[in-house]
Amino acid sequence: MTSERPVLEVVSPGAYATIQDLGRRGFRRHGVPWSGALDSRLLRIANALAGCPETAPVIEAFDGGLHLTAREGLVRLAVAGRVEMERLGPDGARTERPWETLTLLPGESLRIRRMVGGRLAMVAVAGLSCPQVLGSAATYGRAGLGGWDGGPLRGGQRWPLAPAGGKSGPALRMLRTPQRLTDPIRVVFGPQDDYFPAETLASFLAQPYRIGQDADRMGIRLAGPSLRHRGATEMLSDAIVPGAIQVPGNGQPVVLLADAQTAGGYPKIATVIGADLARLADLPVGSPVRFGAVSVEAAVSLAREAEAETQALLAAIRGETDGGWDEPALYAANLVGGVVDALRPGSEEG
Repeated sequence: MTSERPVLEVVSPGAYATIQDLGRRGFRRHGVPWSGALDSRLLRIANALAGCPETAPVIEAFDGGLHLTAREGLVRLAVAGRVEMERLGPDGARTERPWETLTLLPGESLRIRRMVGGRLAMVAVAGLSCPQVLGSAATYGRAGLGGWDGGPLRGGQRWPLAPAGGKSGPALRMLRTPQRLTDPIRVVFGPQDDYFPAETLASFLAQPYRIGQDADRMGIRLAGPSLRHRGATEMLSDAIVPGAIQVPGNGQPVVLLADAQTAGGYPKIATVIGADLARLADLPVGSPVRFGAVSVEAAVSLAREAEAETQALLAAIRGETDGGWDEPALYAANLVGGVVDALRPGSEEG
């Protein structure tokens, strides 16, 4: 017999893993960053596949290596992301797929062996909960807020889960690994693009950059052509939001992400649009990056399109009946704004 209250054990957190949800909004004026998942779409999809509320906290695995074990009861979970992973049990290891519902028996483990062309994976676990701090469970490690004791996951931690309830459900194999877009990362110029001469703005769009070694949940330092300021390289500190691209005195741009500070004194040449920020955050170190400028109006339209795509995917998952799923909605959905192939029953990938 299994326990009514299963336990999730962290065997290894891998490179870096934290508890995240949709973020801590409304406190930036007090110096508290939003935090939250670097890719909210992956969070929402993982939660839907695991049968969790869309806004439930998940484990965000940054750069892979996460290793979890079920103790004392069945643990239902789902992984959204481009990963190679395996289930470990008494009979050895076997490969498992992301994008589907999994149920671990007591003593079985799930290990994300490596990331495949990305850095982010969201692991939703049925029954996972933790206290909210300022309205969110999101981990902001620099201030010790939220998550598991205010910091990243550590090996040996054990988390009692609420009973999942009901049947574990069929495997919901949803998508093949999405193809990575090669389109430029789209930005809106400003708010301090007047700190840079016209030739610098043109160079910023024309020349490629690469994801630098300093890339984490706070921001990404880009390596590439130096961006020349028109005059002063610093300014009076003003507000910063995720997506802002600061240019310090060395001319190498820095793109700020979910854990970014709330104010800063370097001019911001541009801001990555919301529809593309997760795509940038997912790029591995060394990946090439190009930027393309769009208007504010276009950025708003693209954000709406991205949300419509997300809703189509969530509707497909929620529409499962009798062990199946809503095939028309699933096949019509377009994950991460790029081309995807749905796994049809009976296909060679199925």
